[in-house]
Amino acid sequence: MFQTIPRAPLILGLAGLLPFLWGALTVLLPDLGLWTAQVAGPRFAGPYVMLFYGAVILSFMSGVLWGFATKASGPRAATGYALSVMPALWAFFMTGGGPQSAGISLISGFAGLLLLDAHFVRQGLAPGWWMPLRLVLSAIVIGCLAIGVIYG
Repeated sequence: MFQTIPRAPLILGLAGLLPFLWGALTVLLPDLGLWTAQVAGPRFAGPYVMLFYGAVILSFMSGVLWGFATKASGPRAATGYALSVMPALWAFFMTGGGPQSAGISLISGFAGLLLLDAHFVRQGLAPGWWMPLRLVLSAIVIGCLAIGVIYG
């Protein structure tokens, strides 16, 4: 699977997982979370780093989908543009209410994003390697967020 994904998107995508992995690690290792909070601030530890970064990434992914929509024309483009703003709006409206609620909302948002990714691939607007990359990254993101929801 990884052989079909171009090297740069794969490396950058995996690097983009670091805040999620760090957040999950600081949830599972409370002493590391305390150290992180003291050194870098509480926003960079526990579920908080995952929640903040998760909202940023959903918004970023809206921009990526918008870029895919530019390859279409007419009603198909309009639909693509409308769908592309959904992850950012989801992140904006659904991440209040505390860390557990926000974590569940982000998990739902990233799962929904996979459906949007699949739509853009089916429309021929995203590259063929897109879904293998997105499946791996999304599985790790959702797993990390679940750790924050369950143990955070």
